[in-house]
Amino acid sequence: MQLPDYQGRSIVNLMASLQVGLRGGAHAYPPLAALPPDRVAAHQRVLLWVIDGLGLNYLRAHAEAAALNAHLCAGITSVFPPTTASAITTFVTGDAPQQHGLTGWHMYFRELGSVLAVLPARPRLGGATLSAAGVDLDALLGHRAFADRIGVASHTVAPQAIADSDFSVAHRGRAALAAFADLDGLVAACIECLRADGERFVYAYWSELDALGHRVGMHSEAAHDHLLELDRAFAELLDGLRGTGALVIVCADHGQIDAPLQRRIDLDDHAELRDCLVLPLCGELRAAYCYLRPGSEERFDGYVADVFGDALYNMPAARAIADGWFGLGDPHPRLAERIGDRILLLRDDYTIKDWLPHERRFDMVGVHGGLSDDERLVPLVVAAC
Repeated sequence: MQLPDYQGRSIVNLMASLQVGLRGGAHAYPPLAALPPDRVAAHQRVLLWVIDGLGLNYLRAHAEAAALNAHLCAGITSVFPPTTASAITTFVTGDAPQQHGLTGWHMYFRELGSVLAVLPARPRLGGATLSAAGVDLDALLGHRAFADRIGVASHTVAPQAIADSDFSVAHRGRAALAAFADLDGLVAACIECLRADGERFVYAYWSELDALGHRVGMHSEAAHDHLLELDRAFAELLDGLRGTGALVIVCADHGQIDAPLQRRIDLDDHAELRDCLVLPLCGELRAAYCYLRPGSEERFDGYVADVFGDALYNMPAARAIADGWFGLGDPHPRLAERIGDRILLLRDDYTIKDWLPHERRFDMVGVHGGLSDDERLVPLVVAAC
């Protein structure tokens, strides 16, 4: 079991290199060994394009994605858990989960007394967004946007569907927004932003590969064809930026694995285990945070060891913080209460799921959040134009 390498080979180290290289001053984490700050500083225009779900091993396995593979500089690690809510927050703040405190798709916010789906900023069972309910997500999280940490102009290139979401607004800072409708629109917006005069940093985000993986699997024809579309778009982007001197970086928040339904642990089938919990499972299908009833610790640990010993690791949550799973240095003041009492980390291609009353049931083929290489490792693609 390999943890993220926060000492110089993680996406948080990439953000450290960008912060220093873009005249934002020192960062709490070491810079990325594969892209030092002086290389960033040599360019007046810098683009970071994050492709959700593009794992390193997945890209390497498809040599026909020729443009991306030709500029593959290194493989680096995501954060823990390697999932969108935690890793994208690292990209848009520059902080590791140890500091920003977002620990997965579903999170218990003690200050609200609620389990939220943090990216759509809604209660787990649905309903109004936090902003519609009168809750300021920016104030709730207390994050500082990466755009406000650097010394150059900044742009965010985002899908129209989420460009003005609570999460996006809370993390945009002073960056100008360019919203797009499709992949060609992303490429056009990036080229327009980077061809403008003056120093600038552009952050662009694309979600469709991850969405396809969840729906039909990363080994599907649809995901493969979309990877080739991304490769075409990357080549067109480089062509459109030729002569600008721009530095183009493509990275990802995590990879994915395909998980068979017969390897899903359903809490509906384990009433004794469910009885040990005071809250629904939080976190991810591959890394679940368990909040235990006082006095049930021994019963919980015994049941997990007897029934699921080969399927998962059962980790005391406090130990995960002490061992540096979420990052280095002082933790977010609410980190401990956002990961519960135990972390169930699924092995191989197992997942774990609970269902709330009246919750719409669904199946996902592609999943992430565990510490397999396919989930944890992401590509660092670098091209100078």
